Amino acid sequence: MTRRELVRAAIEHREAPRVPYIIDLCPDAWEALRPLAGDQDAAAFIDNDVLDIAVPWWQWHVLQPDWHGMDSPTSCPRVIGTGSYVDLPDTLKRLRETSDKYFLVRLYGIHFEKAYFARGFENFLSDMLSDPAFAQRLLRSIVDRNLALMECFLALEEIDGVLLGSDWGSQLDLLMSPETWDAMIAPGEQRMFDLIHDHGKDVWVHSCGRIEKLIPRLIDMGLQVLNPVQPEAMDLAQLKRDFEDRLTFWGGISTQRTLPYGTPDEVRAEARAVRELLSHGGGYIFSPAQSIQGDVPVPNILALLEVAREGR
Repeated sequence: MTRRELVRAAIEHREAPRVPYIIDLCPDAWEALRPLAGDQDAAAFIDNDVLDIAVPWWQWHVLQPDWHGMDSPTSCPRVIGTGSYVDLPDTLKRLRETSDKYFLVRLYGIHFEKAYFARGFENFLSDMLSDPAFAQRLLRSIVDRNLALMECFLALEEIDGVLLGSDWGSQLDLLMSPETWDAMIAPGEQRMFDLIHDHGKDVWVHSCGRIEKLIPRLIDMGLQVLNPVQPEAMDLAQLKRDFEDRLTFWGGISTQRTLPYGTPDEVRAEARAVRELLSHGGGYIFSPAQSIQGDVPVPNILALLEVAREGR
């Protein structure tokens, strides 16, 4: 089985020779590991089953002072694109010739977060209540830009899936009511999900926090892979019981407790237990709940990698 096929088997809830893994490192964690890596970079040292594909995107460029005030702004925001798509098709063809990994485009801060990057977190939460028409226009304009750029790469057959990232939860609950999410967020997410599926790609979502209330909605909308699945915020066993054959989970191993504060043996034990729980019947991609930060001791990172690579 190729590594691409391993990931697809997990998404399709099929048994496979081993569980695929995607482990991300923050720069400070990589600095601690670098002396062990020789001439390898972080990607080669970790050697995930998924290859991240970078694509040009866009960002806010000029926002007038009224965008930072409490009242809804009236000026027009200016945006700027980053990078070029000209070389992307040839680059992906060359990568596919040498890699059997699953190719994933990750787009973080893509929708709800993009809105509050422009307005400020508290201001945009207030906008959704006090001026819903403005909030909806802003969100719709963000998705319009996203879709236009996604069209530039989704036709490339080498790409397997797209991750859309926006955090909708704290570790206690959603950041907004489910009804507000339905009115404000769901329409734009659905448009992006549909475009990705129309091109035959898989839909992945990154959303931190306790978002169980949204999971049935997201599945009905077409979600296939959910990250980060934080054990501090959600009951992993309950998630598996509720959505076992309908959703693939990526994450689940504690980055707040076990990885930074446990022993290597405790890391191995938790990693294997989470993998055993979430991979039953397929539907799991092995990973910590979040990127590994510099507070995680090197022996614990190595213990995690040892478990991840079992069966290779």
